[in-house]
Amino acid sequence: MLTQTTTRVLEPSDLGAALAILESEPVANAFVTSRVQVAGLDPWRLGGEMWGWYADGRLRSLCYSGANLVPICAGPEAVRAFADRARRAGRRCSSIVGPAEPTARLWRLLEPSWGPAREVRANQPLMVTESLSAEVPPDPLVRRVRKDEMDVLMPACVAMFTEEVGVSPLAGDGGLLYQARVAELISTGRSFARIEDGKVLFKAEIGAATSLACQIQGVWVAPEFRGRGLSETGMAAVLAHALADVAPVVSLYVNDYNTPARKAYARVGFREVGAFMSVLF
Repeated sequence: MLTQTTTRVLEPSDLGAALAILESEPVANAFVTSRVQVAGLDPWRLGGEMWGWYADGRLRSLCYSGANLVPICAGPEAVRAFADRARRAGRRCSSIVGPAEPTARLWRLLEPSWGPAREVRANQPLMVTESLSAEVPPDPLVRRVRKDEMDVLMPACVAMFTEEVGVSPLAGDGGLLYQARVAELISTGRSFARIEDGKVLFKAEIGAATSLACQIQGVWVAPEFRGRGLSETGMAAVLAHALADVAPVVSLYVNDYNTPARKAYARVGFREVGAFMSVLF
């Protein structure tokens, strides 16, 4: 018997079914789940469309199409359907990111029409932990960034983004969207830093948060303070806040070639459980 499949843009009435899929893999889907829990499925509030792939009338897979294109719980047939829709719509995203296998499959289908990419990071280990490490003590000077410290934090955020992504977040709109995102993380108490004499030595954010899992991002140490263990003690401090106040599972993903960071996160207590992939335009 042939399976009947279809793909469509989800509507607010589909929220329950979409959340059921997102929450089936709470760690891998933390980024998109956190956005949907806050904004629902209205494209204007969500910042993009949520595509749904149906098999025999049942919603099976999702794909978030906004600033990022993110396949969610997507097998080969769903990925093909999402690639067809994305190809027809044309590229509007700055990256494709998600679990490595479906993201790689999606990129293979889209590369002939969307390529070349500026950079492809095919293996970004996904790391998780549910507890603090006894090996690394949290830095007591790492704390939540205050709203009146936005101007102090912003240069560190720009430096981190430029180092990590390869382009400045101030390009295009002058950084308005990026500044708004940094301000949102500060106002929600999810931005952490060690600040001394008006200078950021270490910073990181809890970029995505649900009741089941959260994701740390934007880890950065000022260049002149690198090699002193600040990334480890700083991460231990952020991890302590995350486990106490946000979610029982904390995750992050890191570039496979960043051996020092992978070793530092392992010492803090993170273990590798899978891999993400990012295609940057």
